[in-house]
Amino acid sequence: MESSDDEFMSICLNLTSEEALLGGCNYSSEYENGELLEKVVSRVVPIFFGFIGIVGLVGNALVVLVVAANPGMRSTTNLLIINLAVADLLFVIFCVPFTATDYVMPRWPFGDWWCKVVQYFIVVTAHASVYTLVLMSLDRFMAVVHPIASMSIRTEKNALLAIACIWVVILTTAIPVGICHGEREYSYFHRNHSSCVFLEEQGYSKLGFQMSFFLSSYVIPLALISVLYMCMLTRLWKSAPGGRVSAESRRGRKKVTRMVVVVVVVFAVCWCPIQIILLVKALDAYNITYFTVTAQIVSHVLAYMNSCVNPVLYAFLSENFRVAFRKVMYCPPPYNDGMSGRPQPTKTTRTGNGNSCHDIV
Repeated sequence: MESSDDEFMSICLNLTSEEALLGGCNYSSEYENGELLEKVVSRVVPIFFGFIGIVGLVGNALVVLVVAANPGMRSTTNLLIINLAVADLLFVIFCVPFTATDYVMPRWPFGDWWCKVVQYFIVVTAHASVYTLVLMSLDRFMAVVHPIASMSIRTEKNALLAIACIWVVILTTAIPVGICHGEREYSYFHRNHSSCVFLEEQGYSKLGFQMSFFLSSYVIPLALISVLYMCMLTRLWKSAPGGRVSAESRRGRKKVTRMVVVVVVVFAVCWCPIQIILLVKALDAYNITYFTVTAQIVSHVLAYMNSCVNPVLYAFLSENFRVAFRKVMYCPPPYNDGMSGRPQPTKTTRTGNGNSCHDIV
């Protein structure tokens, strides 16, 4: 049975769509079983992707809304959390629906140009998410290790500047991704198919592309994050020198830091399986079996779930987020009804950098 490398590429991050993947399983003698698996995948996978899309859109939109609607929550940490939510929103918009469509339909129905756009934004948003986590870890490092000295650095203006810089760098360096992807047609069991694939004939190396993606979107940022947390680990659980920072502030910093650690660990766990599979496939060391088909689909779904899991973490682990969410959902804005001129009391807490605000975590 004919098989080509292109048949093992998929719409998102060079994953294999179920049509092309089954075409490369070398199970022509078990074609009926292959058809059965194809039918199951084409029905079950879109359900998972639909769930991820809905939860990701609603959850991340709520994160942005909750922080934006609560001026008291303006802080460097929360600005980075908004940026992470925006990156996850874009990932859900540009990846999930098109991947689900690719699983269901035998052809890539959106054309060559949109194939390039989708692949470009998948890489952009994946990098934006992980390097936002790097900025969040750096923010925690400065707040814990240098709580006083970093007060003039950990400002909203500098946070916005850092966010703008990572977006400009990522948007620029990801341009070749769109160039080296395109729509490709092929035949499988006398049926015409098309996929959004990596175009090696354009002069780009599939192995080089995948290796650079693995290093730049996973290994390097997670290594930076690990170094930052190793540096702050001993300081985090010790008393501040000279008592310059209150016990309440230290407890607050520890809670925020633990939350950032959880978000980073979840990211690493969700993306690890698919990163390994993509790298092994690029090395031509990936044996296609029904087990590996299932493993790849599960890894695919797990990676996409990361785009919707952070709002759930905030909701379960952050009292501030739950309070702010209830405030946005159920409490109308204060107004003067003419019966009382007394202002409503407000409550604020003070973070380690001296800003009066509530951290979402």
